[in-house]
Amino acid sequence: MAKRAAPEVNAGSMADIAFLLLIFFLVTTTIETDTGISRKLPPIEDSDITPPVIKQKNIFTVLLNGKDQLLVEDELMELKDLRKAAVEFLDNGGDGTCDYCHGKKNPSSSDNPDKAIISLKNERETSYKMYISVQNELVAAYNELRNKRAQSLYGKSFIDMQADYDNVNWVGNKTKLKEQLEKIKVEYPQKLSEVQ
Repeated sequence: MAKRAAPEVNAGSMADIAFLLLIFFLVTTTIETDTGISRKLPPIEDSDITPPVIKQKNIFTVLLNGKDQLLVEDELMELKDLRKAAVEFLDNGGDGTCDYCHGKKNPSSSDNPDKAIISLKNERETSYKMYISVQNELVAAYNELRNKRAQSLYGKSFIDMQADYDNVNWVGNKTKLKEQLEKIKVEYPQKLSEVQ
């Protein structure tokens, strides 16, 4: 009696199936990407140009330590008081050239919003939550001043004007609205320097 051959498994198409599964998972898998904080950095300038001289009184220094404590202009401060202090600094009008500033005109504080710079420095141990909270308060100070100025000039808040400009269904003169927005941005330019 002849021996029967053991049945073999046809493995010829196994490589094809594995390849198809690999392609399937490559095509259907999404890879998460961290977006982080979007900040537009200034363009690189030629080294031949000397940087402008910035007076110390025009720099509002905000320091964050590793324990999430806030030091503003060499004084401990709570986060809830930061926005008010930044608004007072930006809207000071110390040199008298700012006719729309309503500050105390303190000669030892910022000259005008165009010259005012807010410097935010933090240590590596600073929590992300606190850093973002401080940054939000500083940006909110600029927005508060822009809203007041837009309200006094155009009877509408800056945020509402931006929403109208971004709205494709808004019926109005977009060119004029853009000019108004740019005028307010020029009067209160956001100069926030971040250093780690």
